[in-house]
Amino acid sequence: MAATTPASPLFLREPEIRRGVELLYFGYSHMTRSIDEGLANMGLGRAHHRALYFIARQPDLTVSQLLEHLAITKQSLGRVLNELADRGLVESRPGERDRRQRLLRLTEEGSKLEGQLFDALREKVAAAYARAGHTAVGGFWAVLEGFIPEDERARVEALRF
Repeated sequence: MAATTPASPLFLREPEIRRGVELLYFGYSHMTRSIDEGLANMGLGRAHHRALYFIARQPDLTVSQLLEHLAITKQSLGRVLNELADRGLVESRPGERDRRQRLLRLTEEGSKLEGQLFDALREKVAAAYARAGHTAVGGFWAVLEGFIPEDERARVEALRF
């Protein structure tokens, strides 16, 4: 699709902006559908998945850091973390310097589930990258990075391998 429909040189006009918004919406929706059914069968949702994802990326992530990543309320995160802990997917321990701090890690079962979910997403993203071609990937990343406010970019950059 993207390779056969080049953007207008007037890419900041309303039709091009609307096209970008629509592609973001539908692209994200179809990508996440690949895992939604499996999550729903387990009584979990996208918030649970996002928590698992970021805890997997940063073992010993603090609850405060996870709140920043997810941009949800403390109450919502508490509910998500309690459900994940009750299912034996996430464990927490007090911080070494600040005992009030809660450090989060996936259990073996949590790692296994997160890996399965990531594999389904990897398949979708890899196929989309392959269709677009390697030269499009950098441009795609640049557009997505443009959405991130300057004061949050360091946090996102810290996730890079």
